[in-house]
Amino acid sequence: MEKINKLAIIGGTHGNEFTGIYLVKKFEKFPELITRKNFETKTLLANPQGFELVKRYIDTDLNRCFKVENLENNINLNYEESRAKFINQILGPKGNPKFDFLLDLHSTTANMGLTIILVNHHPFNLKIAAYLSSVEPNVKVYSFFNPGEENSFLNSICKRGFSIEVGPIAQGILQANLFDKTEKLVQISLDYIEHFNEGKLHHINADLVIYKHLKFVDYPKTKNGEIVAMIHPQLQGKDYQKLSPGDPMFLTFENQTIYYQEENPVWPVFINEAAYYEKGIAMCLTTQESITV
Repeated sequence: MEKINKLAIIGGTHGNEFTGIYLVKKFEKFPELITRKNFETKTLLANPQGFELVKRYIDTDLNRCFKVENLENNINLNYEESRAKFINQILGPKGNPKFDFLLDLHSTTANMGLTIILVNHHPFNLKIAAYLSSVEPNVKVYSFFNPGEENSFLNSICKRGFSIEVGPIAQGILQANLFDKTEKLVQISLDYIEHFNEGKLHHINADLVIYKHLKFVDYPKTKNGEIVAMIHPQLQGKDYQKLSPGDPMFLTFENQTIYYQEENPVWPVFINEAAYYEKGIAMCLTTQESITV
């Protein structure tokens, strides 16, 4: 497998997710923190206008703008679409990138803890995910990968890389413990890549638990699109915990419980994520799978 020569750490893909933004700023002020002897590391603030206004985005979600057809479009571009093309010029082009590994830093209002989000199952990504989850047992691995379907996330520019998602944390604030945990995960990742380039890695033979994206679930709504139920208190904050048929899922404003009624158990993530209300997403359902790396 080819060595990694250039790596990019991206923060602020969403302008109100301060953990990644201020980590990038810290790394720019103290570059020795991310300097390794056998590859080059660059930083990028992805959505500076969003950060300036403490908004997730100005016109559209930047992290949904990286399909090839969008990147090749030059007509009537809004701010994030233009920004995506600029980022693709710096890091990409998608499919033939200048960088060998992308690390995109995010935060969430959901109780996701430390999560690695994969957009593909490249062998290197699986190996580093297995390593990170072995040295940091609280790390979860969420696979947002559908074979044959192009991913629109920023880090899909490059085949090697992943997003780090940490939470729960409110939008537009910093929280020291999550900031430190994210930075530690970044440092461990950089060390792993340095050792990989040197050929010093021990063989990893481990079972990696992956939470594989199944589908989105919206809130119960009226025909006019108005929400009529909330996340049930017994489900709130239970990201990555098993939801079985018959378990409470939503609670209506009339205090009626709506139960999960499908045949097979699932593991919900991004439960009650604030940014997903506009997307019509109450949670993402996943299946739990174990693979040998």
